[in-house]
Order: sequence, then C-alpha cells, then structure tokens
Amino acid sequence: MKSILITSALPYINGVKHLGNLIGSQLPSDVYARFMRALGFEVLFICATDEHGTPAELAAIEKNIPVGDFCKEMWSLQKEIADHFYISFDHFGRSSSEQNHNLTQHFASRLWENGFIEEIEEEQVYSLDDNRFLPDRYITGTCPACKYEKARGDQCENCTKQLNPTDLINPKSTISGSKSLEIRTTKHLFLKQSMLKDRLAKWLDTKEKWPLLTKSIAKKWLNAKEGLKDRAITRDLSWGIPVKKFGSIWPGFENKVFYVWFDAPIAYIAATKEWSDEHKLNESSWKRWWLTDQGAGEVSYVQFMAKDNIPFHTISFPATIFGSGENWKQVDFIKGFNWLLYEGGKFSTSEKRGIFMDKALDLYPADYWRWWLLANAPENSDTDFTWESFQSTINKDLADILGNFISRVSSFCVSKFGHRIPDNNQYGKLEKKTIRKIEAHYGHLIELMKEIEIRKSCNELRSIWVIGNEYLQEAAPWSVFKENPEQSKMIIRFALNLINLYSLISEPFIPGTCQKIQDHFQFAKLKKFPENLSLFLDTLGSEHEISVPKILFPKITDEERSKYQKDFSGC
Repeated sequence: MKSILITSALPYINGVKHLGNLIGSQLPSDVYARFMRALGFEVLFICATDEHGTPAELAAIEKNIPVGDFCKEMWSLQKEIADHFYISFDHFGRSSSEQNHNLTQHFASRLWENGFIEEIEEEQVYSLDDNRFLPDRYITGTCPACKYEKARGDQCENCTKQLNPTDLINPKSTISGSKSLEIRTTKHLFLKQSMLKDRLAKWLDTKEKWPLLTKSIAKKWLNAKEGLKDRAITRDLSWGIPVKKFGSIWPGFENKVFYVWFDAPIAYIAATKEWSDEHKLNESSWKRWWLTDQGAGEVSYVQFMAKDNIPFHTISFPATIFGSGENWKQVDFIKGFNWLLYEGGKFSTSEKRGIFMDKALDLYPADYWRWWLLANAPENSDTDFTWESFQSTINKDLADILGNFISRVSSFCVSKFGHRIPDNNQYGKLEKKTIRKIEAHYGHLIELMKEIEIRKSCNELRSIWVIGNEYLQEAAPWSVFKENPEQSKMIIRFALNLINLYSLISEPFIPGTCQKIQDHFQFAKLKKFPENLSLFLDTLGSEHEISVPKILFPKITDEERSKYQKDFSGC
C-alpha cells in the first residue's frame, strides 16, 4: 500500500480567503486526506502560506507594520481559520521559512550548474509615480488575445494565456492607477523552460488519468504558438528570498529576490522539512516523501489547486525539478478546480461582494459550508453560489435527511426504551436487505473518493443517508411497538448502528457534526472505516448508553437567506 503525499495550493498571505479559495484547494484536499487515512493509508498533508511578492509588501504598508510582522500575523490568522473549518493539515508552514530559503537557493544553484538558468537583460515596466519597477501582477491592461480588460502582466485569468507586461494594451499600475509608465532595462535570471519542453511533453503524456481541466491547460501552455517561453525567476523587490548561488549572493543580483512563483512550489518540500524539524525527526523522515532514491518512489503525490495555478504546477515546477538533475518526486496526480462564482459574478474584496472564510463562520457552522461546497464542487465547470441553493441543500440534505433520521431514532429509543440500546436481537430480512443496499453505495463511495470525484462522492454519501430513512419508514418501529416491542427494539438497535456508521463515513465531509454525534452517542472514535459492514452494523448492543442530541442542523430560514443575500451583495 503506497503512502500518499497531499499538498494544497498555498493561500496567499495578503488577506482572508473567500469560499472559492476554500473549495479550490484546502477543502477537497482535506476530504481526500481524511478519507485516505480512514482507508488505512499513511498520509502526509502539507500546506503553507505564500508570503512573498508585492501584495504582501503593500498590505503591510497599508497596516503600517513591517512586512515580516504582517506575514506572521496573517499566517496565524489563516491557520486559525483553517482549524475552524476542520482542515486537517499535518503541517501548515510558511514560504518565508529558513527551510524554503535554503531549498530555493539550492534549486537555483543546481539549475545554474546544469545550464538551465541564464542571466538576461530585459526591458521592464517602471512606474514613475510609484518610483519602482512593477511586478507582472501589478500591471493590468487589455489582453492581446481575448481582449479581456483586466488581464494581469503575467497571465490573463480569462483565457489563461501566459503574458509579459509589455504584451498588454493600455497598461497601468494597479498600485496607484498611474499610466505614467516607461520601459527600463534590468537584469534577471531566466529558467530555460524551452530546453526542457520535450521532457515535459513526454512526462505529461504519461498522465493519462489526469482530469481534462488539468491536462488541457498544461497542454495549452506547453504547445503555445509562440513556443514554451523561458521565464524570469527573479524580481526587483526587497521582500523575498535573496538571490544566492552556492551560498553566496549572486553577483549583480544584490538587490533582487526570487520570483514568488519560483519559490512557492518549492515550499511544499520546505514545509515538509519544517514538519520534520518541528517534530525533531531525522533527515530521512522528510526525504522519504520527496526523494525517489530515499523512499519517495513508493509515494503517491497528489496536488490540489484552482485552475489558474495549474500552469505553474504542470510546467514551471516540474521543469525546476527536472532541471535540478536530482531525484526529487514529481507529482502523480493534479486535481484542478474551476471557479466558484458568487450570485452570478466574482467574489470581490474591494466591493465587499461574497462570503469570506472568517465571515462564513460567523453565520453558520463550518459543516454547512463544507457540505454545500463539496456537494457543488466546481470540478467540470464553474459553479455559482446562490443563497437559494445554499438554503435548499442544507435544509434538505443535512436537516431533513441526516439530521431527521438521527433525531427520530434517538428520540424514539429514549422515550420507549431508555438511554441504553435495546437488547440484542437477530436482524431480519429487511435489515439484511438494507445492509446489501448500503454495501453497494459504500463500495462506490470508496472508489469515487480514490478517484477524487468529489461531487459524485457526496451523491453516494447522501444516498447512504437516504437508505436509513427509507428503512425507518418501512420498518415503522412506532407502529410495531404496539404489538411487538421486541421487534421494535431490534429495529431501533439496527438504526442506532446505522447512526454509528454514518458518524464514521461522513466524518471526512462534515467532521464537526460527526464529532458531536460520536460524543452524544458515546461511539468509539475509530480511525479506520469498517471492512465488513454486516459485522460493523451489529457492533452496538445493550451495554451501550446514548443521549438525544440537540438539533444537529437548524434550518436556514427565508428571513436569514434574504438578509444575507442583501448584506453580501456588494457596495
């Protein structure tokens, strides 16, 4: 059984993320990590904050604090929010760590040594009003390919075309809005991706099982008409990883840093070393996840990200690894996601449009958001969050199907038989038929989660919940009780065993609720899913005490929906 290394795209440090960021990487990677652990796989789940680049500098200036202090503060906040959403990282690191400094400089040195880095003088945009060179992302203008008017200087997020700032039509500074821009000459290090094109192409051809979204974007970049471009991996900034070669400042690059998109993917490796160092483990403990000659050949490496991150993870980072000439682990599977829209438009911090992760937790429990986002994950196309859909999904799936089943069973048990599970009785034909139905869906659920089909997995889990309600309706313990109390006891014992199963297999999706269920019913908090459902569903007997939980899923009212629809519609 292979070990599984899971990385979630690094959230940028400059602010609290919105729900689209959550479903684009952290949440689906968490469900997958939890599920694979429960199947018995050894899992290492890694993430970190992406801390370098101009946005961090500007955000710190706005708050009037040093950029290092700002990043430390925001790292703590982002970790706290992730914890409240039950994201089960094994380690949540920082791209500004000493480990990432050392590894990034190491990769650059190896690339230089192997002939894949070149020093090139280039023309770059300089803002007279801002008195600085403008990084690619701080220049916007019209995309020359699709005419999108808010394209960035490195990439058009509308058509995903890779750009240089000088390609833009009518460019302006996003810092000041100034159009007083001029071209000046500066020197940068370029990663010679073009030299690695054939190797990248052969490698991508082996990824037959990658999602269409992931592979199509990778191929689009690789086979662009203008060819695979060499990319600058340094910037004229003060905040970032200093440009060093073999431990010494790179001559001519004293006042430059490495480009954020060069060091950020390397931070996956560095964060794993952070994890190892934090736990005072030896060097082999992290290297076995990342070096194929030290154990990583037996590791399955899965990345999660939104579609705008795909080019850097399918082209630039693999090129860095190949170019190093070392035995670093390449990714095995990339799960890419489309956009989550908000009521037909984009989330916007400046316009106060949409739900951001901190505000979401003020409104409803984390599991409400987790379930809706997972059940509507933008896997094959963009998904539109609407308050009507959110209300309908939560009220139907969680309140009416799962919550109602748990409430009816526990209330009936306590009212008729007390707080102990009724005496053991052998199950009948209906119970055995119900087990067979659940087994079929359970098997499908496991296969779908192994394939990282998030929405389909939610459908299977929902179907398993529905089977419990159908069983209860057909068995009708309230009617049977009048003439055959013993039969009614058996029905309730079986139904309580179903609740035990639900609390276990639903945990990757709605962990907070499942913890509550396990606490109220005093279920054993098992780490692994059952292999034999027939045996598992006969586990609980008369020695087991339960209590009736409060309403697990209060319904979202029409008044709440209307209020929040208005409150978060934007200025």
